[in-house]
Amino acid sequence: MRQMPAWVLFALGSAFFAGLTALFGKLGVSAINSNLATFIRTIVILIVSAAIISMRGEWQRPGAIQPGTWLFLVLSGVATGLSWLCYYRALQLGPVSKVVPIDKLSVAFAIVLGVLFVGEALTWQVILGGSLIMAGSIVIMF
Repeated sequence: MRQMPAWVLFALGSAFFAGLTALFGKLGVSAINSNLATFIRTIVILIVSAAIISMRGEWQRPGAIQPGTWLFLVLSGVATGLSWLCYYRALQLGPVSKVVPIDKLSVAFAIVLGVLFVGEALTWQVILGGSLIMAGSIVIMF
């Protein structure tokens, strides 16, 4: 039996924790402004990330990081922040069972963006999988 690549295990971990994020987020925004909830969540993420980096001894001097890397990480942070603000507001207004699948349309957006801007291959498996995700999200949405 073949061993799963490490990236698959981390991706499954990401999916599991994203599921918990939806559940805990829905419960957490029930009695608080969704923007404030996102701010609190962000502080927690900052603390947890700093603790992990410290435990693993992975700190680097900011000057050692290339300007292009800074640019894309800042842009990613802005996109993440906007995504979280929208996500928490959607959770506050709608049911988890509908918000989360619609949020997962991000997979289809990521596929298209990966093909257009990073030159990733558009195989029949990627097209089929992305289409099924889109179809499922649309079915749940309506």
